[in-house]
Amino acid sequence: MPVLLGRGNDALNVNPPGGNSQLSVNGSDWLWAVTAIHVFSFLAFFGLSFVARSGEKIFHYLFTVALLVGSITYFSQAADLGFVLINQIDSSPKLALVRQIFWPKYVNWVVSFPTVVTALGLLSGVSWATIIYNIFLSWTWVVAYLVSAFTTSNYKWGFYAFGTVSWLLLAFNTFTAGSSAKRVGVSRDHTLLSSWINLLWLLYPIAFGLSDGGNRIGVTPGFVFFGVLDVLLIPVLAFAFIFLARRWDYGQLNLAFTRYGRVHQGGHFPEKATATEPAVTA
Repeated sequence: MPVLLGRGNDALNVNPPGGNSQLSVNGSDWLWAVTAIHVFSFLAFFGLSFVARSGEKIFHYLFTVALLVGSITYFSQAADLGFVLINQIDSSPKLALVRQIFWPKYVNWVVSFPTVVTALGLLSGVSWATIIYNIFLSWTWVVAYLVSAFTTSNYKWGFYAFGTVSWLLLAFNTFTAGSSAKRVGVSRDHTLLSSWINLLWLLYPIAFGLSDGGNRIGVTPGFVFFGVLDVLLIPVLAFAFIFLARRWDYGQLNLAFTRYGRVHQGGHFPEKATATEPAVTA
């Protein structure tokens, strides 16, 4: 982003970092690059939503919102905004005891994780109750990690454990949805996407334990770790969904959206009727 503006990265001069374990200029440069990826992906998805077939835009809508939120949160972090200084009870000898904790990171996950859960749930054909259950599990996971990051005692690991249990339940539910995906004829694609998602999700607890949780790596290395994961989870996954969706039968998936909402196969809908119908005589 600073390159686009024709100037160097002076974000840390305008918004000075705090604490001893803090964001570096190189870290800010990396975050600007991740911001650019999200922004360009958002613009591409927003444009693609205009050429998608009517009634088959649900995945465009979901990922457009997630990409927009990712753009906003990474912009704030690249500009060194949205942080709180937290004393660290766990610290390696090489790192100081006061760390910048950026809450926009968790705001991004509050939107991106449920987006992934909803998209995968719609693809697999599971019930809305299951999708909502998985959304709340993802929120529990993120909120527990947020509270853990802001806790200044070893009790933080209790919140970390609760969040990790939520992730395990979520991962279990996404894998067991394979039988439902097979019923609607998308078993291969669902297995591919769910495996990719769960591989990335496996790394989030590790990244958190090393960064905001255990303070074993600095702020900038932590952002590099999370930045790679976030790019692979939303921008890359979003385009994978759209690419694979070309061969999906939205009717078979019960994703045939009309102005009356999501409908099952069959039924009569006025907007699908021919322009001229025989008049009914009295």
